[in-house]
Amino acid sequence: MTRACLFLTAGLGALALTACSNAVEAPFEPGVCFAVEAGAPGEAPVFNKLADNQPQLEHCAARLEEMRVRFLRQGGSRQEITGSYQGQYIFIDQEGIWLGKSLDGSRFIFMARTGDGRLATPGAIVRDETGRPIGVAAPPEPEPAPAGQ
Repeated sequence: MTRACLFLTAGLGALALTACSNAVEAPFEPGVCFAVEAGAPGEAPVFNKLADNQPQLEHCAARLEEMRVRFLRQGGSRQEITGSYQGQYIFIDQEGIWLGKSLDGSRFIFMARTGDGRLATPGAIVRDETGRPIGVAAPPEPEPAPAGQ
């Protein structure tokens, strides 16, 4: 009886792991940036090649942000864009850019929006007392005038 329970438990565990591995993996093509569109219910998402020869994740995120802004300028209303680069998912929204290993798993902040909408690394953003972003860096100090002129 205990052997049957052991095999049943092992079988259920294997079945649970199989169910977890059905997540759609992002393609890993070096230097290729993809825009990801959700498929029909029950179907896999569609990966559309957006740009080739992207040397880093930041460049792919910039291409995705550029696509988002162009769609908005043409009258679109979609604020959120999903993409992928070398096996990672990129999520762009009004808050900034997020990274994740899966479409529905945890997301981690990659770049945040400044008060004027630009993107910057989260640690570089200066915030006021309320937490509202006010800038990326301190304004440059004026150069002193040369003496005697």
